[in-house]
Formats: sequence, C-alpha cells, structure tokens
Amino acid sequence: MSKSIHIPLEENCFYHVYNRGSGETNLFFQDKNYIHFLRKYHEYLSGCIDTYAYCLLPNHFHLLIYVKDKKDFVARESSFPNAEDIAKYTAEEIVSELFRRFFMSYSKSINVQQGRNGSLFQKTFRRKLIDSDGYFTRMVYYVHHQLDHHGFIGKCYKTYPWSSYRSFLWEKETNLKRKELLDWFGGKEGFIQFHDQTQYKKAIDHLIIEDE
Repeated sequence: MSKSIHIPLEENCFYHVYNRGSGETNLFFQDKNYIHFLRKYHEYLSGCIDTYAYCLLPNHFHLLIYVKDKKDFVARESSFPNAEDIAKYTAEEIVSELFRRFFMSYSKSINVQQGRNGSLFQKTFRRKLIDSDGYFTRMVYYVHHQLDHHGFIGKCYKTYPWSSYRSFLWEKETNLKRKELLDWFGGKEGFIQFHDQTQYKKAIDHLIIEDE
C-alpha cells in the first residue's frame, strides 16, 4: 500500500490528490458525468479547500488543492461539517470525510446511470504533500499535461475540456484560484509559455502518485 494514502491533509498545505476507478472501471461515461463530478466536488469540498488545478480522464482524476486554515472552513447548518464539527475534528478528519461523502454521492449517480452496483472508486484516495515552490510549479504542468502522460493521441491539453487549463485563460467565472495561479506565473503569457515547455515532462516522474 502506498505511503501517500496515509499522509494527513493538514490545514494551510498544498496537496496532489489522485483517485481512479475500482479495478478497470471508468469514472466518466458521458460529458454530463464530468460536469456532474465538478459540480458535486465544489458542493462538498469548496468550503474547506481551494482548487488550483485539475484534470479528469475517463478512469481517474488529479487535483492540486490547498487545505484552508480551519478558522476559514465554512460551517453548514444542516449537514457536515457544522460549527461543532469544525471545532471537534481535525482538518484531516473533516476533509477526508467530505471526500468520502463526495465519492459516495457521485458513485450513486453513476451506478444508477450505468445499472451497476458496488464501489466505483478505489477505496482510499491518494495524496502527496506539495512541500516546495518547485514541486508546486511542476505539479501544475503535470496535471495539465495528463493527455501526454497517458498517450492520448490526437488530443491537446490546450483544448481538452475536462482540465482546468482553459479556465485560466477565459474570463468566465470560476471556482479555481485563477488570479493566484496566473500571478504565480507572472500572468497569462507566462502561464502559456510555461506549459509550452518540454523539459518538465520527466522532471517529476519520482513524485507521481499513480505509478506507485
């Protein structure tokens, strides 16, 4: 079992989060599934985490997230976490439970759609702490270049609809930390130029979760 599974999701930290379908199961079957996944993800997690990048592929997904300070967690009135939960539980306990509930909710909708039963996701999602500026920078590249990494022929990260790359170049409202990430790369031009580089393709092979 990968050690990355057991890394706690602590407040005020960046993480690379990854999960795939159980066995050979796909997570997404139609365009509406990707949309539903992102909607449910925001519904369950946005009160406790910020999202800096994502990529959704048919059988797995990658997220680059920041766990907020617990004092900034948004309490809910009629569901978890309420104010008492936030005071009682650690950030790890709260965020992990929200991911669990998110996975369960999404799984139920796919199981109904596909007429299937059982687990959709691998039981425990993986995560790695992003512990340096360089790691953060390379992870943005890695997440947005998932098509290259998995050998999707004829598809380009610049036009792929189910990653966050294009959202950083649009003016549409977004739940992503657009301004913060673009500022990190010195603006849109710097963001684009960084992704056009090729030297990062092998630079973080030893940091990748899915190959463990």
